[in-house]
Amino acid sequence: MLIAEGTACPASTTTSSGPPGSPNGAAATPLPFTSLVDVAGVVSVPPSPTARPLRTVSDVRSLLQGGKVQEVKQLLRANAWPANHSIRKELWPLLCTQHAKAGGVSGDGFYWDMVVQVFGSTDLPDRPVGLPTFVEPSRCQAYHLTRSGRACADRVVSVLGYACPDIVYSPAIYPICALLLHYVTEEEAYHCMASLVSCKEKTFITQTKLLYEVTWKTVMQVCRKHVKGAAVHLQRHCSAGRAERVYMDWIWWIFQGLPFQHLVRVMDCYFLEGVKVLYRTAMAILLLFHKNSSSSSSEWAAEIQKNGVDFALNKFCREMPVTPQKVLKVAFGIRGLSSSYISRVFIKTEMLLKSRQVVHGSKQLVRSRSSENLPNSQSQNNIQMVSHTLTIREKMSEEVYNDMLLTLWSWLPVRITMYQPILLYTTEEHGCSLTTFYVRVEQHEPTLLMIKTCNNEVFGAYCSSRWCERNQKDDRGNRQAYFGTGETFLFSLYPERAKYPWIGVDGERNVSHGAELFMAADSKMITIGGGEGQAIWMDENIRYGKTDHCATFNNPPLCPSGDFEIRVLEVYGFATDMN
Repeated sequence: MLIAEGTACPASTTTSSGPPGSPNGAAATPLPFTSLVDVAGVVSVPPSPTARPLRTVSDVRSLLQGGKVQEVKQLLRANAWPANHSIRKELWPLLCTQHAKAGGVSGDGFYWDMVVQVFGSTDLPDRPVGLPTFVEPSRCQAYHLTRSGRACADRVVSVLGYACPDIVYSPAIYPICALLLHYVTEEEAYHCMASLVSCKEKTFITQTKLLYEVTWKTVMQVCRKHVKGAAVHLQRHCSAGRAERVYMDWIWWIFQGLPFQHLVRVMDCYFLEGVKVLYRTAMAILLLFHKNSSSSSSEWAAEIQKNGVDFALNKFCREMPVTPQKVLKVAFGIRGLSSSYISRVFIKTEMLLKSRQVVHGSKQLVRSRSSENLPNSQSQNNIQMVSHTLTIREKMSEEVYNDMLLTLWSWLPVRITMYQPILLYTTEEHGCSLTTFYVRVEQHEPTLLMIKTCNNEVFGAYCSSRWCERNQKDDRGNRQAYFGTGETFLFSLYPERAKYPWIGVDGERNVSHGAELFMAADSKMITIGGGEGQAIWMDENIRYGKTDHCATFNNPPLCPSGDFEIRVLEVYGFATDMN
């Protein structure tokens, strides 16, 4: 998102047991749980006595060091460590902190310095602390944490909110943090959370209301295609529109529904693979619910009739009638559900939701900006990073130019607005050469191209894929003519302002191959948009270009004459690999 999306913030692989005198870091803490856990309520399901010996954290570490990620996935899925197994004390930090960027590693003691900065002392506060606004009080699951454990969870989440001010809405952060504190120290829990939040390669935790909505709509679409019988069963027992309400709570089937021993096994896999594990787990829950409630004589069918399907589904989760390993077996046994497919659904859903915000008109556009991706300080700073450009803004008033940038920013995927834009290439500084363009731009993804013509028109494109993909070959060894994804879009900023997304973004029409031509490039030209014409074409000297209607974006020519002379081309990347 979900596609990938995270907020840059401090993360570390350095851990310690806590500040001097910290009770949760005491050396005498009994294994496998920390002293923050009331162990009396923990139920564990032991592995089958006929199973092979459970693997160790050393096995996982050696595989990760060898780059054998697929083998690690299979190991984590297959090894049914019970909830009271000691492996998670080392396993979970190992899995989480590997996702932190090396350049974003904070030094030893960083967390406690932050605690002192926020709370004035490392002592646990006597009264509950005010939690960040991105959490939902009704979703703050503490599981088996003691009162001190809850206070530590409050503190970790508060420090995370202080260190990562661009997290807008993320109610799942609290239960994930609470789960970590069952097995690792408070400082380790912080570094684990910071690593997950800042990860760029895959999504672990959504951080805005828009992306929270995208996730449940993605789950709903994926379920309706890949577990169709279970989805139809759910729909059959819902009144009009009620099914969407049930899917909105999908993540809480897991974090508030599943028994603890099931949940920790899900987290074993989640901390390596990301949110797709939660998608699969939700689908497994629907499949198992369908199997157990499809017979009219079953107790769950009676529960549906008595209290409704949403109540019955939540109760089913709490009383899950199969083992943790069975849940995972069902989840990972769903065929045809690739990460790339989930990513495409996620991106398409995000684009659709954003486009609906835009087409409601300029007043609605301003509201969507202020309520979603532009009010936070980082996004405002990022806009300013673009606004230094003098050539594009020449002959425009400050108000017109800034409003133009705000509009463009509102069209970008929300996850991209969190990153700092970097001017990669400009003809004013780097010359008019396609070779130089490739050298400076081709390894960056995504990129934002802005063209100003000699007639002062301003237009361009958001390009979702690396330009180096122009060199990739198909199975027959032939170079691909076109590449890119449906996240690519065109825009016009001056004198007219408009966005032209891919025509397949709404998923409501069958799209021909001629309408899936996003990007093309070679040593002689660059093209964006194809089919019945080229939306943007530029020559090898980046001096002359043309623009036509194309089938991929269903756009009009982006300037009235069709042909244009380039006054300046600017290309921006985004610092997705930096804090």
